[in-house]
Amino acid sequence: MVYLFLFFFQRTSGKIAINYLEVFEMKKVFALVLTLAMLLVSFCAVAEDGKLYMATEGTFPPYEYYENGELVGIDVEIAKALADKLGVELEIEVMDFGAIISAVSTGKSDFGMAGMTVTEERMQSVNFTVSYAQGIQSVIVLEDSPITSVDDLFAEGATYTVATQEATTGYIYATDDLGEDRVLSFKAATETINALLTGKVDCVIIDDQVARKFVEANEGLVILDTSYAVEDYAICIALENTELLDEMNVALQELIDDGVVEEIVNRYIVAE
Repeated sequence: MVYLFLFFFQRTSGKIAINYLEVFEMKKVFALVLTLAMLLVSFCAVAEDGKLYMATEGTFPPYEYYENGELVGIDVEIAKALADKLGVELEIEVMDFGAIISAVSTGKSDFGMAGMTVTEERMQSVNFTVSYAQGIQSVIVLEDSPITSVDDLFAEGATYTVATQEATTGYIYATDDLGEDRVLSFKAATETINALLTGKVDCVIIDDQVARKFVEANEGLVILDTSYAVEDYAICIALENTELLDEMNVALQELIDDGVVEEIVNRYIVAE
């Protein structure tokens, strides 16, 4: 324990005399210890044990999905580029999409990256970095579906049912617009397509690039020409972890400015 003041009491003529021992030297020692402690806390805030833990969900192509047993995608590659720039090792933790914000806000994961849209509601629980991609919510239907535009979902007397992935903006938009009784939510994006193909729902609302991958892989599906919503994707970080937020923002902006993010996106999304 460091004592800033050491003193002895000596009674002389009924008075107390106080002798101070090396006060200024001890202050220097204390300042040095405090500085080292702050540096240690700073390092731990950015990457505990030299690692960053990323929370994601593995059924959202082309942002994250499995290929030959390996998790790949836009988010995975950008996250690896960020880790390299920050000089840390990336650890990816796959979980249900609905569990990501909780994992980040409670400190189980350092950040979440899963084609996640910035919304006011989510900003009550986590912070977001600068946006690295723009997403469009599209509607998938069967080729012979009576639904030919987004407006058909809102037509008077319409009862068409919608499949969405739980906790996504597609789910939020659909339940707000159409009511919970017309929306079925599923843990994985692939389950929404199965629900459509098996006749459990009339359409699917999901990110446009994900929709294109599913339509490409499944005959008999089409995407409506009119989009449902336009949104920005970003990385979520715990509210109190402002240092990591700053570090990630600087690194991500550099990757954007250097064209690295665009190059990664273009490998997965072919411009029309």
